[in-house]
Amino acid sequence: MALQGQSIREQRHEQIYPTLDPLEIERVRRFGNLRSFAAGESLWTVGQVAPGLMVILAGMVAVIERDQFDNHKPIAVHGPGNFLGELALLSGRPALVDAIAQEPVDALIIQSERLRALMIAEAELGERIMRALILRRVAILQAGIGGPIILGRAENGDVLRLQGFLRRNGHPHQLLNPETDAPAKVLIERFHLDPGQLPIVLCPSGQLLRNPGEDELARCLGLVRPIDPERLFDVAVVGAGPAGLATAVYAASEGLSVVVLDGRSFGGQAGASARIENYLGFPTGISGMALMARAYNQAQKFGAEMAIPDEATTLAAGGPVGPFTLDLHIGERVKARSVVLATGARYRRLDLENLDAFETTSVHYWASPLEAKLCANQEVALVGAGNSAGQGAVYLASQGAKVYMLVRRSNLAETMSRYLVDRIRSLANIEVVTGATISGLEGHDGVLNAVRWRPRASDEEVRRPINHLFLFIGADPNTDWLKGSEIALDAKGFILTGAEAGAGRHALETTRRGVFAIGDVRATSVKRVAAAVGEGAQVVAALHTYLAIAEPLAGNPTATQGGGIVPP
Repeated sequence: MALQGQSIREQRHEQIYPTLDPLEIERVRRFGNLRSFAAGESLWTVGQVAPGLMVILAGMVAVIERDQFDNHKPIAVHGPGNFLGELALLSGRPALVDAIAQEPVDALIIQSERLRALMIAEAELGERIMRALILRRVAILQAGIGGPIILGRAENGDVLRLQGFLRRNGHPHQLLNPETDAPAKVLIERFHLDPGQLPIVLCPSGQLLRNPGEDELARCLGLVRPIDPERLFDVAVVGAGPAGLATAVYAASEGLSVVVLDGRSFGGQAGASARIENYLGFPTGISGMALMARAYNQAQKFGAEMAIPDEATTLAAGGPVGPFTLDLHIGERVKARSVVLATGARYRRLDLENLDAFETTSVHYWASPLEAKLCANQEVALVGAGNSAGQGAVYLASQGAKVYMLVRRSNLAETMSRYLVDRIRSLANIEVVTGATISGLEGHDGVLNAVRWRPRASDEEVRRPINHLFLFIGADPNTDWLKGSEIALDAKGFILTGAEAGAGRHALETTRRGVFAIGDVRATSVKRVAAAVGEGAQVVAALHTYLAIAEPLAGNPTATQGGGIVPP
């Protein structure tokens, strides 16, 4: 049994650092190439892409953490039968730690493509290796090892934005407050920084970024690589929520070449759920981020290429059966034989005059550990009555002093699952205020000081000294970017599919042949994580059927299939 307070490295040391026996090493030899290193030679360097998983055959290798002052601290030592690697290997992203030979070393190097082949061909070994890679990333995140350094105050809106982006993408980072952390002051002096320009991000490569956008930060860290403009993917998936990731997993595992695009991070709205308790197979529940991280890693295991953050801005077709071109906001293009739209929805905002003044610091659209830390032991207000709102309220109640749950309807049971209603009623520090609407926000300099609301049955306005407001009031379809693409939408902006899109369409196919829509963005879809995952799996069968038909027709738009001309 794990002792409370132990790190993941201590709790699961044998799984994080497994040792392959001689027979297992022989089984993996065919996937790698032998290479020797001299004592003192670097096998891995922070900020550079590692050559692959390294199985140590002889010698000793030290894995080292390098801090912002170039100080070195050993993390682990690998000997014969151990292997070097963590999740960055699956996506070809830069290493987060250094690895240096302590003596002459012989190692078997398994490149990323061959590593994925090993995991599939050697299932039992692949499971052990994959588990170790995941747990090593968890240990790195827990210890705050590697990644960029953010200089700024924790409550600053841009700091929260940058931290949220890195957290949702499973990337480690360190936050140093120049007012309280001595290392931050030293860095400011070393680089001659103006404290008024904070936040500033120091990338592992040594590059300094002044209050960067997510795209700029991602490229500095090597999270996003250039996409080959000449490569024609079998399928481009737009959106990395549960529906899009399910498509990536099933399509890639069945041999299709897949690229996944998302303008922000993997997980979508599901990734923001504090705890999902009604997802099949998880009787004790699972956080949305944990569930989505597993899917994200699983898709990469099968070879899906992740381009996150990379936002699609337009969709065009080269003919009745493609190929399709997706323009990205950074100026790149993606070509694919088919497209799956899984763009989900954007969070709805309250119609309040000064809402935007507090959105980066005090108004939140999800409840993660980052937000919970900001409002620990405080009173908070939460608006919403759906399952996401219920999950958020329960989570925040476990972290804060009190949660005021403001609901426009007269009864939670109208819109929320019964188990959540019962859970909320059982918690003394959640007060459900039905028939209530927010009437005003008070504060200054981006900091919320008070929230006012008005119960429907009363003319008296309630005012509470609250610093954090959580909004779970639904979402609108993320389809504005599809203008001009000939993809038909319903009156609310959701994508039409199946019979509503045209005669002979697959249930998930849009008005454009070869373009499919799944998950929350699809009209008439069931807004549940399990339903989104199901559609993500279901669409793969339709993709196979479409690609089999489209390939022979691609060179002849007027050719017939099944007695009819393939319509645009």
